[in-house]
Amino acid sequence: MHMSTGYVLLDVEPGTEYSVFEKASSLPFVSDAQVLFGDHDIILKIEAESMGEIAKLVVDSVRSIQGVTNTKTLACAEI
Repeated sequence: MHMSTGYVLLDVEPGTEYSVFEKASSLPFVSDAQVLFGDHDIILKIEAESMGEIAKLVVDSVRSIQGVTNTKTLACAEI
């Protein structure tokens, strides 16, 4: 079965980068996480059965992490 992949850019409150990174990177559906410099603070690679499932995981789990102020989900094209 083909898995869908999405990348989620996180913006966090100043000073919460490390705690948000630890919590987000430990989520079972996150296959990679990196702290960024620039416009966004953290990027997550999420793999799930569908883009709908990825959207649900972001809303239910990622956005609820204390310190997260904004998310932007990038859907990978299935070509």
